[in-house]
Amino acid sequence: MDVRQLEYFLAIVDHGGFNRAASALYLSQPSLSQAVRALERDLGSSLFHRIGRRAVLTEAGTALIEPARAAVRSLETARASVAAVHELREGRLDIAAMPSQAVEPLTTMVRGFTGRHPGVSVNIRAAFTSRDVIDMVRTGAAELGLLATSGPLADKEVLSHDVGEQRFVLVTPPDGPFPAGRPVAREELAGRRLIVGQRGTGMRAYVDGLRERGIDFAIAAETEHRVAILPLVLAGVGLAVVTESWRTTAERAGALVLDIEPRTTLRIALVSRRAEQSPAARTFLSCALAESRQARAYRRAL
Repeated sequence: MDVRQLEYFLAIVDHGGFNRAASALYLSQPSLSQAVRALERDLGSSLFHRIGRRAVLTEAGTALIEPARAAVRSLETARASVAAVHELREGRLDIAAMPSQAVEPLTTMVRGFTGRHPGVSVNIRAAFTSRDVIDMVRTGAAELGLLATSGPLADKEVLSHDVGEQRFVLVTPPDGPFPAGRPVAREELAGRRLIVGQRGTGMRAYVDGLRERGIDFAIAAETEHRVAILPLVLAGVGLAVVTESWRTTAERAGALVLDIEPRTTLRIALVSRRAEQSPAARTFLSCALAESRQARAYRRAL
C-alpha cells in the first residue's frame, strides 16, 4: 500500500465514481482501476461494489475513508513543512466554510493571506451547517473551518478561535414594505412572506425563533441554495433574514438592507484540528486572528 493508492481511493469517493475521479486525476480509467485493485489485494477486502458504471462503497471501504484521509493529510503536512523552509512559496490549504461566512469574513482573510503568500493555493470547500464544518475539519477533509454559531461549540475534537460576530439584517426589494434608513422591529415581520434557508443554519434558527415568540409569518420559499436568496428577494417573492456579511453584495444588487431590532448576532469562529497543522494552516490562522483583533480595536475606537 502507498499513499498514492489512498489518494486514488479518496478521489473516487469524493468525485462519486471511477470516471470522474480518473478525469480529475488525469489518469485513464484502466490505470485507476488497476491501482484500486492492487490496494484491495493489499487490504484483503473489496472497497467498492461495482454496479454497472457506479461504484458503491463496501463496509470496508467506508471504514477506510477516515484513516486514508489522515494518512494523506500527514504526507501533505510533511511536504508543506519542507516547503515552509522556503517561506510558504508553494502549497495548498483546504478551508471548509458555511455560505454566509464564505462571503465575509473569509474573503478578507483569504485576501490578507494570499497577499503575503501568493504561492499557496486556498481551496474553499462548501459546508451548509456548523456541524458540517466541524466534521470536515475533524476527519481531515479540511484543515480549517469557518462557521457561525449562536453559542459555544461543544465538540472537543476541534479547537475554536473567535473571530467576531455578525448581526442579522433584513433584505427587501428596493420598493419593499419598509422605508430605508429605519431599523425594523422583529414584530413587524408578522404576516410577512419570508424566504428561509435549510434547518441547521443560524438564519433558519432565527426565523424559527420568531414563531416561538408568537410572531407568525408565511414561508414564501425554502432553499438550500444560499445564492438563490437574493435573486428571490429582488424578484419580489418575499423578504429574507440573513447575516450582515451579505450587506454589500445585496446593496450592490439593488436590494434594501435594514437592521433588525433588537440586535441579534451569531458568533463567527475559525476551527482547527488539535493535531499538528501544516505551516499554511498555522500561518492562515495567525493572520486571520491578527486581522480580527485589529478590526475589533477599530470598532471600539469609533
